[in-house]
Amino acid sequence: MQSTVRNLLVFSLIACFLIVLPSSAQPPVGGDNGWYAVNCNVNGADVYFDDEYKGTIEAGVLYVPVYTTGAPYQTFRVEKDGYATHYGDVTSVPGKGEVFDLYATLNPAAPPAPIGGDVGWYAVHVNVDGATVQFDNEIKGTTSQGVLTVQVYVTGTPYKTYTVTKEGYLPYTAAVDQYPGKGETVDLHVNLNTAPPTQQAPLSPALAGAALLIAGLVLVTWRKN
Repeated sequence: MQSTVRNLLVFSLIACFLIVLPSSAQPPVGGDNGWYAVNCNVNGADVYFDDEYKGTIEAGVLYVPVYTTGAPYQTFRVEKDGYATHYGDVTSVPGKGEVFDLYATLNPAAPPAPIGGDVGWYAVHVNVDGATVQFDNEIKGTTSQGVLTVQVYVTGTPYKTYTVTKEGYLPYTAAVDQYPGKGETVDLHVNLNTAPPTQQAPLSPALAGAALLIAGLVLVTWRKN
């Protein structure tokens, strides 16, 4: 009797644990199938395999079951409003009980072009959010989710340099050697390095001597009193 009660308790704990986890964040159990684990940096993104909707990204992943005896998928895509769609090829089929990882990185979509004027964009990718981006000393904004999109007129005077700065990091400056055409986006990648800690400069010999003299006078006065 005690053994039966103990087994029921163990089963209940396992069931509760599985219920807590999102269904898309864990592969199901049983069946002659494997799974594709679609890893993505944006939750709520929709996943398609060969134009078949499979679900949405939760906790950074979606598990898609695939039967090992079925027709293999050829492509997959991950999309969400406000982000550029990711397209990828499916190059491998998982075996029974296996999990094959697929990766999709969604970047914010370039803003629509305004009415009038031929424009392109620079997409400045930085490893630190909140970094300030300047083009020829013109502040263009700060990075968010790893990127800042800067609109430029293709017929305007081209920029020469761009600079990325943030407190606590070494500034980064580089030449602009590529220019977007109409409707095009040029990617610029920046990796900011942490600035070394500042060290207090030692006192000059004159200041050190004056400090010692003052300390001596204070000590003599104290003793006389």
